[in-house]
Amino acid sequence: MKYRTLGKTGLEVSEIGFGGEWLERHPEEEGVELIHYASSKGINILDCWMPDPKSRDIIGKGIKDNRSQWFIQGHIGSTWKDGQYYRTREMEYVRPAFEDLLKRMQTDYIDLGMIHYVDSEEEWEQIQHSEYLDYVMELKEKGIIHHIGMSSHNPKVAKKAAESGYVEMILFSINPAFDMLPASENIDIMFADEFDSGLKGIDADRALLYRTCEENQVGITVMKGFAGGRLFDEKRSPFGVSLTPVQCIHYALTTPAVCSIMCGYDTKEQVDAAVAYERASEAEKDYASVLTSAPLHSCRGECTYCGHCKPCVENLDIAMINKFYDLATMQPEVPATIQAHYEALEHKASECIVCQSCETRCPFGVPIAERMEKTAKLFGC
Repeated sequence: MKYRTLGKTGLEVSEIGFGGEWLERHPEEEGVELIHYASSKGINILDCWMPDPKSRDIIGKGIKDNRSQWFIQGHIGSTWKDGQYYRTREMEYVRPAFEDLLKRMQTDYIDLGMIHYVDSEEEWEQIQHSEYLDYVMELKEKGIIHHIGMSSHNPKVAKKAAESGYVEMILFSINPAFDMLPASENIDIMFADEFDSGLKGIDADRALLYRTCEENQVGITVMKGFAGGRLFDEKRSPFGVSLTPVQCIHYALTTPAVCSIMCGYDTKEQVDAAVAYERASEAEKDYASVLTSAPLHSCRGECTYCGHCKPCVENLDIAMINKFYDLATMQPEVPATIQAHYEALEHKASECIVCQSCETRCPFGVPIAERMEKTAKLFGC
């Protein structure tokens, strides 16, 4: 495994990281074993934006025996309310949620305390003079968090953070598809329906963000490097061609200021596939030759299963429902295994009341209510 210095934090992080968001799908013993396996392969940075108790418990037990060898990205403002993820700056939720993170991870410090998910320039400005930021600074002063980071999907907001002087690193969504898209605070116009010739290649705001981070020694860790796995399938890829995990990883790691890519894992084999990047040939890493002849399409409306659509008033697991829908529609007929997994969900798409509040939180402009209707019809419930 190769390691890179994460900007001004000075932390030596593995190029291949661990995005923990799928851990809650696994039995605890299996999840802990997966973390141990990743560590044995040299992975030493793990992102935990998830507030659910199960994920946090798994991570805590997974890192317990070698806590000092792990760098944890722990998010401040990702909370658990009424059994669901709830993003907020309200201190009545923020403080207990962070204290819960420390307790469940069986640690008294978090290496990278993340200002959780800021995509609006207005929200960024509001945070600057808030009890929430005071709390973040208090945690840093007390040494409970060692460095301050932030997660965002909007390059304009991320650039403000990189220039703030106190944000030391940024968790940002980077892949070949997203990099063509113009920045916006408004999720309804965040993704263009089509690109003119001037938008081919990397979007100017994103390119400026990466240069700004490089100039200010603000390291970047990458989320959504595979666009939820969509880039692996030509039928689902916005380019109409498929890329490999190694090609997507190479794209991210060759972006200025990027130090590590947080890959999501369900199996040891997926860990191996990501770590294989370190042994890959230049031909295997080459994504450019694949993309140069690919048609350019918009990513608007494409679910990456990130979970930011929560909370749902009917407790639907929207990300998982969308994932089963996508998996099912890849085949001429719905596979029996996918049907069974869908039916095992506690709440089905047919329970959607079309309030569309989830759509206001989706960073990718997914027409969720419409997809719930299609899913209910596809699976019959």
